[in-house]
Amino acid sequence: MKKHIILLSTILFSTSFLAQNKGLVANSQSPYSKLQSVGLEDVKWTNGFWKEQFDVETKNTLPYMWNLYHNDSISHAYKNFEIAAGLMKGKFSGPSFHDGDFYKIFEGMAAAYAVTKDKKLDQEMDKAIALFAKVQRKDGYIHTPVLIDERWGTLGPEEVKKQLGFEKYNMGHLMTAACIHYRATGKTNFLNIAKGVADYLYDFYKKASPELARNAICPSHYMGIVEMYRTTKNPKYLELANNLIDIRGTTDDGTDDNQDRVPFRQQTTAMGHAVRANYLYAGVADLYAETGEKKLLDNLESIWDDVTYRKMYITGACGALYDGVSPDGTSYDPTVVQKIHQAYGRPFQLPNATAHTETCANIGNVLWNWRMLQITGDAKYADIVELALYNSVLSGVNLEGDKFCYNNPLNVSDDLPFHQRWGNEREGYIKLSNCCAPNVTRTVAEVGNYAYNLSKKGLYVNLYGSNTLNTKTLSGESLEIEQQTNYPWDGKVVLKITKAPKDIQTFFLRIPGWSQDASVSINNKNSTDKIISGTYFKINQKWKKGDVIELNLPMPVELMEANPLVEEVKNQVAVKRGPLVYCLESDQLPVSTSVNDVILNLNSDFKIDFTELKNRKLITIEANSTIADNSWNKTLYKPIAAKDGKSVTIKLIPYFAWGNKGKGEMTVWMSH
Repeated sequence: MKKHIILLSTILFSTSFLAQNKGLVANSQSPYSKLQSVGLEDVKWTNGFWKEQFDVETKNTLPYMWNLYHNDSISHAYKNFEIAAGLMKGKFSGPSFHDGDFYKIFEGMAAAYAVTKDKKLDQEMDKAIALFAKVQRKDGYIHTPVLIDERWGTLGPEEVKKQLGFEKYNMGHLMTAACIHYRATGKTNFLNIAKGVADYLYDFYKKASPELARNAICPSHYMGIVEMYRTTKNPKYLELANNLIDIRGTTDDGTDDNQDRVPFRQQTTAMGHAVRANYLYAGVADLYAETGEKKLLDNLESIWDDVTYRKMYITGACGALYDGVSPDGTSYDPTVVQKIHQAYGRPFQLPNATAHTETCANIGNVLWNWRMLQITGDAKYADIVELALYNSVLSGVNLEGDKFCYNNPLNVSDDLPFHQRWGNEREGYIKLSNCCAPNVTRTVAEVGNYAYNLSKKGLYVNLYGSNTLNTKTLSGESLEIEQQTNYPWDGKVVLKITKAPKDIQTFFLRIPGWSQDASVSINNKNSTDKIISGTYFKINQKWKKGDVIELNLPMPVELMEANPLVEEVKNQVAVKRGPLVYCLESDQLPVSTSVNDVILNLNSDFKIDFTELKNRKLITIEANSTIADNSWNKTLYKPIAAKDGKSVTIKLIPYFAWGNKGKGEMTVWMSH
């Protein structure tokens, strides 16, 4: 009888929560979240840019990654689960974050399934979940490096060392993937495993010493545990999330590299490893949405200002330095100054050829800003989501969807006289550090959920792309719209009302911060209300089927300059059009000419035209330039050449598409 009651309660729980919590973040009941997610299945791309990208995702990237991570001759991820489950004898192989990489691919599968309802995806996921269940220890613990040694070897005191190896990170991605799977399928098989993990972590942090508790590199588990609380409403998970913040920075062995040398409530600037930092900030934003602790939001806003106005690239990329120091050399005590990998660096320290800008850090920037948008409703956060998605996230994958970048430099030069740890060409599998490929895989599958938000006030339109939205308002009424646009190539956006509530319905259209002179019309009648860039434009009235809202965002070519404190690009310009940053590749130049020799003519006509690359249509920008007569062999300084250089017409392509024509040079910033 008891089993039947539990089963019934599970079904009721599933039905009631699926009705409200079907987005990437299940914040429909988060008291301090102003905006709420639409369902994962509510948005379907119909044509244009994101439809093309979603097709590449489902036809190429997901199958490629799923097969790759089952191929133990290349990646040992799935094989590690099989060994940990006792299906065969063997040793753990691969990076310690292999488990988490597989969970990220799984999350991408679940998000794609929510839209496509592809039965094959469902079957593959169920097969993997059954394996996870065999791996999981009775106390809920799951981390294959430890479990393999437990089953087949001797674990001993090195367990602590293994916990430093991304144990909580892997568990965080498991919990997030399980929540997405539950919302996409309605099944609780993976969610039940995630409950075991969350319960284990709750018990672990109750009794662990502060030194052991801080062994949590790259805190994806902050987002994961809050999402588990939102999904199950188990109050102890929220208690755990609070505890995770409280214990940060309370030990003597904390590091800026892991953002735990000082408590988070004392942090007001971005520091340390950019991926770990951005994941932490996203997790803290999730926690604020549930608790409303003002200090958390104050610090997040202060850190956001530091990143956005002093430490972020024009592409939305984060983490400038391969290796940096903290606290930025302000102390003469060498025990205080710490070495940091993938560092945020000092304010305005933004090198280009040696930019680290890991794809995961850029995705972390999206995750963080997305959550800041939810809790504030401020369009400036949506601007960063858009900037990073179109530029520094999509640059992490080739146009065909099967090769990936670990880092995303803004300049690639043949003459760079040293070898960098990470190359400047995309690879199908980045040995020992392939974390970015699974991350971009799940991100592209989930972009549709970023497009819209619901609030008590109305519908927020965040991202533009041809799609259909079929959702319900917070009062439970049907709302269906069709968006038609060729964005980001064109700034005309048409929203057709298919179904709307009988009473007044409000739409909030994001007017990008980059835009000027935007206009809005309703049923061909121009709105006279003031339109302000970097805000949401409010339209409030009753609607009928067939009504049309038209937004026009002029997209002139813009020449961008940096704050003069960014020494690396002083007296240089970058080219931007709409949300897209452009770059120059060496295939546009005469043989033996470097992109670094190009002087851009600022008075060019900057003609735009469509071109096709790898079956994708892209807008290119044609400009006039001069090639300087520069021979720098064994030369560090020399007088400026008196004679004029050679005039050359060049074509710039969107930055996200660089490197798709083979090896060559590339630059975003050019002399003028």
